[in-house]
Amino acid sequence: MGKKLYSIIKGTGRYIPTRIIKNEDFLDSEFYDASGVKITKPNQEIIEKFQAITTITERRYVTDDLVTSDIGYFAAENALTSSGVDKESLDYIIVAHNFGDIKDGNRELDIVPSLAARVKYKLGIENPYTVAYDLPFGCPGWLQGMIQADYYIKSGDAKRVMVIGAEVLSRVCDPHDRDSMIYADGAGAVILEGIENNTPMGILAHNSRSDTILYSKMLYMGDSYNTSAVCGGQYLKMNGRKLYQYALETVPNAIKACLDKAGVPIGEVKKVLIHQANGKMDDEILKRLYGLYEDEDMPEDIMPMTISWLGNSSVATVPTLLDLILKDDLNPHRINDGDTIVFASVGAGMNINAAVYRF
Repeated sequence: MGKKLYSIIKGTGRYIPTRIIKNEDFLDSEFYDASGVKITKPNQEIIEKFQAITTITERRYVTDDLVTSDIGYFAAENALTSSGVDKESLDYIIVAHNFGDIKDGNRELDIVPSLAARVKYKLGIENPYTVAYDLPFGCPGWLQGMIQADYYIKSGDAKRVMVIGAEVLSRVCDPHDRDSMIYADGAGAVILEGIENNTPMGILAHNSRSDTILYSKMLYMGDSYNTSAVCGGQYLKMNGRKLYQYALETVPNAIKACLDKAGVPIGEVKKVLIHQANGKMDDEILKRLYGLYEDEDMPEDIMPMTISWLGNSSVATVPTLLDLILKDDLNPHRINDGDTIVFASVGAGMNINAAVYRF
């Protein structure tokens, strides 16, 4: 077999914010339903039910002095350090996010220049051919950036691409909406590099889908549920129940289709790194995935989870998770040479993607 070009992970990095927000910190919150009626159920009961469904006990928020491009830069710098890659050799910097730089106390969207351009500037990269651009694609944005990077590399257009997922959701969530307890902040970065090899490695296959006709309005921006509050601006809203059902119905099949495309039996998969929006939902997705295969038992510890202490940081959940594992910071999970893993994401109410990767 002749050598082929493959996209391999050269290095990873992360930034986990320092502010820890525990569930107990919401005990004094005033929650309202979608119709603007104050919820009279005790907050302790609301929080206990929330934790039972999502598995979240705490999450991380950025400090007041930081914005999304700042933490994206921290993750990028960490990835460059761990990889030993010359920053001037990067052909692309792709930053996946959904809300731009939102400053503390000023909730206006700020995406000019692009966050990728800001990260490139902060890194001090002088190479004008390091192309920097942003990718809004909901929670699957980081993985979609990896897919785009793979196309660039395999076309011969690029040798090295940095893909960053960074998000500050704490400034777009409604403090009067119970669902806002899900959201968190964070950033993760990966450097992909093209190498030729005789045997398949790196990204083996990927696929994506967007179900816009039925599901494009499951996430949207809207006013605070507390109609009497002077909150300013709009907040991220979601139809959690429909999104949950959509994920269960579509994600397992999307992952299987990707494995079939790669020609990889599920028995060879060592880890499933999935976007973490809801712990119980991810458990059910994994269970349904293995249910699509006959005579395949679901292994223990195949799906590492961080949502219980990091919350849902959107595009940052998967690259942060990957970095934690590769740097031996998420015991007992390990990824070894030769291991095949699956990446998968669902979000924005309508987007799903998956990729099969061999180390």
